[in-house]
Amino acid sequence: MKNTLRGNGNRIILFFYDVIILLSVCTFLMGFYVGNEHFTKNSIITHTTILFLCVFTFRLVFSVYKQVWRYGGIQGYIFLLVSDTFSGLVYCILNYTLPLVQCNSFAKLLAIVCMNTLASLIIRMSYRYLYKTGKCRFLIDVFSFGRVKITSYDSSKKIRIAIVGAGRVGVSLAEELLNNPVSIYVPRCFIEVSEQKIGREIYGLPVLMESDATLENLAEYQVQEIVFALPQLSFEKRESLLNYYKDSGYPVKNYDYHAVQGLNSKPVIREFDVEELLFRKQNIITDENTKKFYNGKTVLITGGGGSIGSELGRQLAKMNPRQLVILDVYENGAYDLQQELKILYADHLDVKVVIVSVCNRTSLERVFKQYRPDVVINAAAHKHVPLMEECCTEAVENNVFGTLNTLELSEKYGVEHFIMVSTDKAVNPTNVMGATKRMCEMLVLNHKGKMCCSATRFGNVLGSAGSVIPLFKKQLAAGGPITVTDKRIVRYFMTIPEASQLVLQSGAIAKNRELFVLDMGEPVKIFDLAEAMIKLSGRTDIEIKEIGLRRGEKLYEELLIKCEELDKTDNSLIFIERDKPIDSSEIQKKLRILRKAIDSGNDEQVRIALHEAVPTFCNSAGSPAR
Repeated sequence: MKNTLRGNGNRIILFFYDVIILLSVCTFLMGFYVGNEHFTKNSIITHTTILFLCVFTFRLVFSVYKQVWRYGGIQGYIFLLVSDTFSGLVYCILNYTLPLVQCNSFAKLLAIVCMNTLASLIIRMSYRYLYKTGKCRFLIDVFSFGRVKITSYDSSKKIRIAIVGAGRVGVSLAEELLNNPVSIYVPRCFIEVSEQKIGREIYGLPVLMESDATLENLAEYQVQEIVFALPQLSFEKRESLLNYYKDSGYPVKNYDYHAVQGLNSKPVIREFDVEELLFRKQNIITDENTKKFYNGKTVLITGGGGSIGSELGRQLAKMNPRQLVILDVYENGAYDLQQELKILYADHLDVKVVIVSVCNRTSLERVFKQYRPDVVINAAAHKHVPLMEECCTEAVENNVFGTLNTLELSEKYGVEHFIMVSTDKAVNPTNVMGATKRMCEMLVLNHKGKMCCSATRFGNVLGSAGSVIPLFKKQLAAGGPITVTDKRIVRYFMTIPEASQLVLQSGAIAKNRELFVLDMGEPVKIFDLAEAMIKLSGRTDIEIKEIGLRRGEKLYEELLIKCEELDKTDNSLIFIERDKPIDSSEIQKKLRILRKAIDSGNDEQVRIALHEAVPTFCNSAGSPAR
């Protein structure tokens, strides 16, 4: 109620000023500046009354007084002009139709209407300019009767930026920053390639040619950071521009245009995402057939609170499943996903969260008995390579026997499709984590039963928990150094949405016992990635330190066991590796060896048993990737 009264008070003040303007214009043009047309005292009053009714009736109709003029844009001024145009026409019509108020000088009538409109525009523009610039505060107090106060902000403490791109997006960013006194950024210039704009000014900011944006010129404008505002730029051109500016010594950031499409959104100037650093276009893998496959089904995701598991939940939520069951032993991640999906889908999505370890077969069975899933996606696993080298027993218990529990219970309770999330580290594994994942692949791909089973293998996931990118960011924030194990090390990368979509589509097209792999393009050199992150941060004092390969770590990752043995699918990015079948008695023998080693409680015995169960498990670093 208080805010409503305050808003109405501001409108009354503006209405009061408009009344003064109208009375002043009528008095001046009808009373003092007589010209050829003489107005009596009564006719002045009559004309002023009629004009008053016409002007303020149409201004109310066009909601002129609902506009907050200190933030007013072109739309508000147009409404004012349109409303006064209509009021002027009606005023002239009444002048020639009502015998008591006739004035023979049309020029006089036009002058009265136009001067009133002009004065109304001037007072609004002046107020907006004074408020925007913070100048002549006593005038603002006069205009608003002290109701509007300007908070002081020291512009010298703001981050001065150069905006790359003087198009619609760049200009809108500059306007928002200039009009927002609490913004931490202030634009100083534009950098553009269009010859039509170069050398001119936009909102008082100079437009520099790209080749002129040298260190000297940017220093002249006291630029501290460079912000890209080029949402429609091709990947090739963006890469070229980024390479051009990241050697400048200035931090280079990106304007997230898509984050400001909401009604109450604000400009988001952020660091470049890892995907943007790699300049690889995200592959959209999910198709309509995949959506139909999961539509109306109950889907259980083990490890549903993790990086991949939670994104699987987000992707599945778009496919209208009958029920989505998120299972995880770590409650925080599962809870966060549950709340996120509730906010996005409210009552349109049935989401259940259960906190259970896949190693606890009794509790896990209760989940299967209660929810009776149609599809199970097994993403629960310990995945950190160095940690699993030190915790070999736990790695085998959780990854191998947790998967075995989930697989056998899925068969027991009539699951139609079992989909396992695997990794490129399972190919000729050199570490415990990769070896356990290879053992899981053998379990799933040689499972005997009615259930359709498949495994999906992909490379490193950008930005996932425990991956190299978050580590580099923390090291940058701490002032360095950034550590890489070996300058030669390379990895395949994909985004979390890509990895999740791959898992879902491969599960949808699986017939039985397929091992799916993805064409992930060219591998990325980790050292180059570290260099790019340092340059984009604008830091010149960050060292890259080589610390040596860790136990079980490869220089190169391999996605396929035998590169020549590939089958194509309808998706050009997805292939099927023909894995050699293993007899069920051999699988049981491997499991007995692993179980006996785990029961011993000796990590070294578990490691030896894992070597025996997984013949491809070796201690040497891998060979160059295909």
